[in-house]
Amino acid sequence: MATPHPSGTTTAGTGRCPFTGHSTTEPQASGDVGGARASEWSPDRNETFGSAHADYAALREQNPFPWSADYGGFWAATTYEDILAITQDDELFSTAKQNVVPHVPRASRRPPLHFDPPEHTDYRTAIDPVFRRSVVTEHAGAFRDSARRLVDGMLMESSPDGVRHLAAPFAMDCFASLLGLARDQTREIREIGVRYGFAIQDMDDPVIEECSKRLYEIAREIYDRRLAEDPDPSRDLVASLHRAALDPGTVITETSAVATIRQLIVAGMGAPQAVLGSCVAHLATDLDLQAQLRAHPEDLPSAIEEMLRLHAPYRVFARTATRDTVIHGRAVAQDEPIALIFPSANRDETRFEDPDTFVLRRKQNSHLSFGRGSHKCPAATMGRLELLIALEELLARTETFSLAGDIVMMNWLEYGPRSVPLALRPADRMP
Repeated sequence: MATPHPSGTTTAGTGRCPFTGHSTTEPQASGDVGGARASEWSPDRNETFGSAHADYAALREQNPFPWSADYGGFWAATTYEDILAITQDDELFSTAKQNVVPHVPRASRRPPLHFDPPEHTDYRTAIDPVFRRSVVTEHAGAFRDSARRLVDGMLMESSPDGVRHLAAPFAMDCFASLLGLARDQTREIREIGVRYGFAIQDMDDPVIEECSKRLYEIAREIYDRRLAEDPDPSRDLVASLHRAALDPGTVITETSAVATIRQLIVAGMGAPQAVLGSCVAHLATDLDLQAQLRAHPEDLPSAIEEMLRLHAPYRVFARTATRDTVIHGRAVAQDEPIALIFPSANRDETRFEDPDTFVLRRKQNSHLSFGRGSHKCPAATMGRLELLIALEELLARTETFSLAGDIVMMNWLEYGPRSVPLALRPADRMP
């Protein structure tokens, strides 16, 4: 196991994470039953906000690399050390065959997630420069305008919800701004994107299929419209992918470039929505932290890093073993999928001291919320900026906000709330 890395502690901004519920899920004894591998763990499909962390802590202590018979069968990597090793070995652990649990059969692979290096590298070479800080910050004004409109709208709602009225539409607005969409496209992409996200949570196949088809059509429309405006490839995602598609030295084609836009629209909605919803839920139960961050907004970036650690959104991203191997003393066969439980790794007690405690200025906070290795999230800078602006506006435009009902969690596909009912008191003077 890894050597513990002490974390810094402070008296201000330190407290137990409000979501560390208890669970009845216990890992079962491993072994073979009737010639088939016995299931040792099953994801809880009726989580409360935080209950999963008690499950993961029990697994790390008793069975850190369990086999689950759910979703067609998969291994679950729960420790920081195991996940770090898996994400940094593209030769042994592939994303090309099965990159999520449960496996979703596709007629074609969706770039860039469904490709390993060196093909994956071609896509990242085109994508990464557009997400560099100097480009992303050009959109900060549009991000802030969206956050202000949405928070002001929540204050007018009779039953405001931190996800439906803030996190979900804000994530779509931000990605639409990055893509340089016209107002009519922004409105539709928000409507379709939010509908698609909730259909995924409901596992509503007809709506998923309908929205997915429309998202491909939208991606094609975005691609054609942006190219007609002749944007700068160093600052525009479509133009950068198009330039790569014209280069015979890359694997990118115009068809796969459009598919990349479609995939990034979905990714640009899911994770930011999940983690922003978690941040809102966390702050809604910690009025002292709210007050501190209103009084000291300069502390917000540090608070965001700690909330990213506590509430990582990804847990179904997977790798598939390319050959027989051993992980954490367990024999993993070729072609068996391994789910990377990032929320568990971020609370691994061998890596983070007192891992369930919120520490405002935690030292060595090397969390895995954006992944690691070649598939590390290209939009990490954008994600941090989204969280900063949304929470700045929410805190500045309210005197206080608290939970007004039960948090409803997303399903297994992402870790985060689907619904955060709120009671908000507007600030006397808004910026």
